[in-house]
Amino acid sequence: MLSKKAFVIGLDCLTPQLAFKEYIDDMPTVKALLKKSLWGRMKSTLPPITCPAWASMVTSKNPGRLGIYGFRNRSDRSYEKLNIATSLSVKERSIWDIIAKRGKKSIVLGVPPSYPPKAINGAMIGCFLTPDIDSDYTYPRALKDEIAKNFGEYIIDVRNFRTNEKERLLREIYDLSENRFALAKYLMKNKPWDFFMFVDIGPDRFHHGFWRFADPTHAKYEKGNRYEMSIRDYYRYLDGKIHDIIKNLDTDTTLYIVSDHGAKKIDGCFCINEWLIKKGYLALKNYPRKITRLSPEMIDWRKTLVWGEGGYYGRIFFNVKGREPQGLMDKKNSMKFKNKLRNELKAIKYKKSKANKTVVLDPEKIYSRVNGIAPDLLVFFGDLYWRSAGSVGFNDIYTFENDTGPDDANHDYYGIFMMYDRKIKKPHKVKSISIYDFAPTVLEGMGIDVPEDMEGEALKK
Repeated sequence: MLSKKAFVIGLDCLTPQLAFKEYIDDMPTVKALLKKSLWGRMKSTLPPITCPAWASMVTSKNPGRLGIYGFRNRSDRSYEKLNIATSLSVKERSIWDIIAKRGKKSIVLGVPPSYPPKAINGAMIGCFLTPDIDSDYTYPRALKDEIAKNFGEYIIDVRNFRTNEKERLLREIYDLSENRFALAKYLMKNKPWDFFMFVDIGPDRFHHGFWRFADPTHAKYEKGNRYEMSIRDYYRYLDGKIHDIIKNLDTDTTLYIVSDHGAKKIDGCFCINEWLIKKGYLALKNYPRKITRLSPEMIDWRKTLVWGEGGYYGRIFFNVKGREPQGLMDKKNSMKFKNKLRNELKAIKYKKSKANKTVVLDPEKIYSRVNGIAPDLLVFFGDLYWRSAGSVGFNDIYTFENDTGPDDANHDYYGIFMMYDRKIKKPHKVKSISIYDFAPTVLEGMGIDVPEDMEGEALKK
């Protein structure tokens, strides 16, 4: 039987091809742990995005069951209401809710989405969605004052990570990671816990800000640039921080190191709404003279069948009669139109790119249940080598500049999984690990029965 305590280091967007292959010799702590761990690539959610991926990881529920399809989700069938996902969006039980029934305490630090912090048996500190340091970002409330008094200021996130101010960005990412690991160390030493989980979102910010400087296959890569070693150096730094944490763990604790998804280069942005306009599916009252974020008041709903949202992937919504306020599409024809649109999306060709595949997913087919208001179609342009740009005014369906700011990388389908425990008899690389397997594995390791409604399975020891 494994130990009864669990400690989880979450590294948002840490990428298996770098951590397990390209940079492994620069990461002696991870390299040594792999020889004594169950480890491998961990398949993320569809879509592979921070929200919902971390929530799916700790609940073992897919995005459809959670009703969370990205950072912003439709709250009703109107055209206006897109709400940011928060901790209140997660209605399913997380690991810490389940073990609390057995009297076990948890510390949850920066695990998205964890703002506003929920009342748990232990302590919760808000994630990067926390609005500012003045907000009530801790549970219990008194913990905020304790952190300020005995630790110092809690760094929530880096400012404006989509920026050309690379020196400032570099400095702030390191400051963020230093702060997150240090606070984790303070809490693990000063608070009681059976389950401890923290997430550093620094790797995500690093990949988005510096991927083109390190990847020779990136269209904007320049050999010998000043940031060419920046990602490698950062991974080496994280390896040192991991070592600093694990030397404080006792032998009765199972260590997990995980990421919610991976990363890869971005070749460009596909302008989804420009494409819909050209196809005659989306009509604007007036075409803008400059690049403008699409808003509901710009759309002529009487002539619009479909509109889209940008982001790491494309979300397409149908304007259905009787469902949307000014619906145009007959519901009985929507499935036929969906099939037609799917084929047209899959036929997209990409400019100045080797990407030749577009993945089009139907929520009704990939999720066991569809709660909330899901997109009618999820689209991974260029198999995630292309980002979705939702703005209009490009006068083109392609752009090589992100409409939300400079961005070098997109998310990828696989994150990392490592499980280290001295009682593991046969350490090895695991071929198939799902993000939904994480919670059952942790619970079984802690001696807690795995709820039957969880979608994953505990890894065989």
